[in-house]
Amino acid sequence: MRVTDPVQRARALPAGSILGITGAPGAGKTTLARRIVAAVPGAVHVPMDGFHLADTALEALGLRDRKGAPETFDADGYLAMLRRIRAGEQVWAPMFERDLEQPLAGAIAVPPGTPLVVTEGNYLLVETEPWPAVAAELTEVWFCDPPAEVRRARLLARHVEFGKGEAQARAWVERVDEPNALLVEATRGRATLVVSG
Repeated sequence: MRVTDPVQRARALPAGSILGITGAPGAGKTTLARRIVAAVPGAVHVPMDGFHLADTALEALGLRDRKGAPETFDADGYLAMLRRIRAGEQVWAPMFERDLEQPLAGAIAVPPGTPLVVTEGNYLLVETEPWPAVAAELTEVWFCDPPAEVRRARLLARHVEFGKGEAQARAWVERVDEPNALLVEATRGRATLVVSG
């Protein structure tokens, strides 16, 4: 099902839901998540990006030049956090600090009884392990689907805003982000909803 205004649908989710938002890099996942959290009293935004491996770990693994690819996340840690949220535990989730380009532990409070947790990330519907187990913890998963040229322009602007030169940003988009986008776009058909714009 395709929707253009998802806020009403989010408000109708049962209390205690965990809503996943996915889509290719630059699709607008964070913008949509923040919009929903602002519209649902007590909702909390917990991005998957907090589970990026730190640059020191990526360098040790030889993955620094692929930051953002599936293997550069602590996916098992993310799954464990979702299970704790589902179980009603007090959770202190990590966040990703864009200015530092690094994860920060214990930055987001998710108290027991949170009416809606909105989590977003590229790989929520990918079929390789452990992502199917991640999807199983989510009440619904929505796919952000803007026009490709809009998504790419946003992505390029974001890389430039956070310190890359324009040529470096374009090279990163082509070498890293676009292969990841192809992987993610293949998951669209498994989403509960497709959100345009």
